[in-house]
Amino acid sequence: MKKRILMVYPEIPVSYWSFKYILKLVGRRAAFPPLGLMTVAALLPDDYEVTLVDMNTRPLRDRDILKADMVFVSAMMIQKESFERVVAACNLLGKPVVAGGPYPTGSHESIAGVDHFVLGEAETTLPQFLRDRDAGAARRMYRSDRRPDISMTPVPRFDLVRHRHYTMMSLQYSRGCPFNCEFCDIIELFGRVSRTKEPEQFVREMDALYRTGYRGPLFIVDDNFIGNKKNVRRLLPAISRWQKERGYPFMITTEASVNLAEDGELMEMMLDAGFNKVFLGIETPVEESLILSNKKQNVALPLLESVERIQRAGMEVSAGFILGFDSDPENVFDIQMDFIGRSGIPMAMAGLLIALPNTQLYRRLEAEGRIVRESSGNNTHNFTMNFIPVMDRDRLIRGYKRLISHIYSPREYFNRCLVLMERMPKGRVGKGAFSFWTVLLVVRIFFASLFRQMFSSYGGEYIKYLAAAVRMRPGMFPKAVKMALFGHHFFRITREIVAADDVSASIESVRERLRRRIEMLRQGRLEDVIQDAPMIDREVLGGAFIAGVRRKYRMLHDDFRPLLEEPLKRLMDDFRLYVETLIQMMRKRMAAGGSGSLDELRQLCDDMKHRARKHYRHSSREFRAYYKGLIEYFERRIDGIILDLESRCVADNRPVSDR
Repeated sequence: MKKRILMVYPEIPVSYWSFKYILKLVGRRAAFPPLGLMTVAALLPDDYEVTLVDMNTRPLRDRDILKADMVFVSAMMIQKESFERVVAACNLLGKPVVAGGPYPTGSHESIAGVDHFVLGEAETTLPQFLRDRDAGAARRMYRSDRRPDISMTPVPRFDLVRHRHYTMMSLQYSRGCPFNCEFCDIIELFGRVSRTKEPEQFVREMDALYRTGYRGPLFIVDDNFIGNKKNVRRLLPAISRWQKERGYPFMITTEASVNLAEDGELMEMMLDAGFNKVFLGIETPVEESLILSNKKQNVALPLLESVERIQRAGMEVSAGFILGFDSDPENVFDIQMDFIGRSGIPMAMAGLLIALPNTQLYRRLEAEGRIVRESSGNNTHNFTMNFIPVMDRDRLIRGYKRLISHIYSPREYFNRCLVLMERMPKGRVGKGAFSFWTVLLVVRIFFASLFRQMFSSYGGEYIKYLAAAVRMRPGMFPKAVKMALFGHHFFRITREIVAADDVSASIESVRERLRRRIEMLRQGRLEDVIQDAPMIDREVLGGAFIAGVRRKYRMLHDDFRPLLEEPLKRLMDDFRLYVETLIQMMRKRMAAGGSGSLDELRQLCDDMKHRARKHYRHSSREFRAYYKGLIEYFERRIDGIILDLESRCVADNRPVSDR
């Protein structure tokens, strides 16, 4: 009887990389398939029956879990919350959980509910786990420092996914990177020796994908495709022959180091093989920060020159940028904005530096006492940095918000698109990958862009951009429209990120005022605080504050509303601390025999409870939980302390009322 395995890929939260705001417009459900799980499935013996649920394309149901003998879960750190929900569901239904992938590998010590961790590269750890499992002696932890020969890795199980659910399909050629960037976890996961597949092997994988009927964009997921240039030069002619024989069915994208710009022959070979886009880890134009982070490969040539060389060769450049390095100058935001504007990089992914577990950066910051929490893995709109930066944190956050608001304003974005199109050589764009489905996708993108963007708030900029693109490069008009539609995602997510943080900042300002009053209480200034209590009530529970937050809250997309849960929770915690401190001060006054204290407390409490209940009755559904927690806590705590003080008055033969 076959063993039934359910593989689950947790949901990726909305981010710049999720492309969520354009997926439905083009009839897709997710950006990329879970290639790691598809590869692990191919490693399983024939007596295992595998089902794969990608939660980015459909929800995980209880019946999926109940049908399985074991559940395999793989996740990146950014998928942490969804990962935890999957594990909890499996625990509730009594199914054993096997976890692997980047997040469990780096954070397994803090993960609960997992029965077996199969960490590192599955080729080295999965076989031993399966043998032990069959013998009834499976351990909780399997890991190995041995780097497998990936020329023995089987073809991924493309049959487990529906390619029409994704904007592009994926393959892997190599693992590892020869460089030593301080903040990077790739060299920790896969080592600094770039291990590659054989050309014939990789072409077999392309052929297997081709036989599924898929045509279109293909992402080679290597973190540095040119990490082993010698082997890449052997691979590219094989890809070229395969592509030419089939009319270039795949338009290939990959990631590479900036030193690609130094090798014109290699770029020519990539273009001949059908590569049309490359992602570069530029990080920052600040040379001192590059050197500090061991990103020295980025200083060999001027970065702007490197980008332009690749673009003029015929490949679009997208890139990652980072703020928060220890050596970043005060004007780093203006430096980044100027560089990105002149680079002609439409897809400029700017984020805050995060210290990932098991990286050189994490170890250094931990030794310096600067790590404050585990990272969420989301460096684009989670502003709770997991370490103490050298630059003032508030200044850094404000600068980052200004940067993304600038580079993803419609005018700036469209200008970069035009710079790119001007640099791209004529006659080398849009080669191959034409089929009924790709033509249909191009048409759908055109109409989606037209109806979504022409009548938007930036419709004028959009029309000017398309007109300029037609005049400049009419042959690139389909690409111009595609880049415009990507812009729709970037504009919207940037607006939501900034709006969510603005609401959070307004909540934080109330917390600041509340903490000042707590400090007044601790200094013994009770009368000042009692006089101030109605103001506290208005600020925390008052209609104006809640109405303002609620208005901004309703304007946010559902994906960003959870970002306010933590600030509201912190506000509630501070309000509780305020109440507790107030009670302690009132107790001290009663113990000292102060007059009028009990009546003052009764009156204060009655007034606050009356106003709070009034606010609660008129509040909207999404804020009732917020109110209810404060009101119930306040009433329970205050009523209890009044009874306690009254009983003390009786015990001391003192009147329970001074009236």
